[in-house]
Amino acid sequence: MYVAEGNIGKRVEFLGSQLDCLTMSETIEEVERIVESRIPTQHVVINANKVNLMAKNPELKAIVNDCPLINADGQSIVWAGRILGYDVPERVTGIDLFSELVALAAEKGWRPFYFGATEEVVEAVVAKHREEYPDLEIAGYRNGYFDESESLSIAEQIRDSKADLLFVAFSSPQKEFWINEYKDVMKVPFAMGVGGSFDVLAGKTKRAPVWMQKSGLEWFYRFIQEPRRMFSRSVKGNASFLFKVGKAKMHRH
Repeated sequence: MYVAEGNIGKRVEFLGSQLDCLTMSETIEEVERIVESRIPTQHVVINANKVNLMAKNPELKAIVNDCPLINADGQSIVWAGRILGYDVPERVTGIDLFSELVALAAEKGWRPFYFGATEEVVEAVVAKHREEYPDLEIAGYRNGYFDESESLSIAEQIRDSKADLLFVAFSSPQKEFWINEYKDVMKVPFAMGVGGSFDVLAGKTKRAPVWMQKSGLEWFYRFIQEPRRMFSRSVKGNASFLFKVGKAKMHRH
């Protein structure tokens, strides 16, 4: 297992999850070390929903907390961390880190593999990145529709591609489980789940305006786009998360 170097002293225990209090630039430096190490490594981000899922799922909690690099994806994590006395400098969202790493891959000659979403969406993302970064050498791509019996052969396909980076566009906790189960087969130095990032980059769904992202209202933007699907996660989930924060705050006094 890769042991983080740059975030020594910056990891805290937060609402049942480990969290690395890193900026985007510090995270990028850590990813560079991970890729250079060539040790298969899983990266995760946490948000309010992930914290709630971990509280209900010990297996997910163990997988997340075993990752050597864990970033604050949601503004709720930044605010809650500060309320609880931790120096969480900023959000390092999955979609922003994904975009930064693709740009860096073009510069450094790293080969990314894209896995997830529909065939149309993943092809659109690959085409977009090829246009933006003519020097980018893409290891491969595959849609996210498959039977579980195909998982091993897909992992072997990714291994044979000799990818340096793997971006998995599944929802949680599926992406965490799948990467954890097959990371030693795939042998990709850096693997991260990117959730719905492919859909956003392909233009299938819209991301909240920057002011809403910075105001911590990105969840609300997603809720008004898909109220029925997002009600449990956004309304009930946020209430549950706030209860956890309040409880932790009381215990710290």
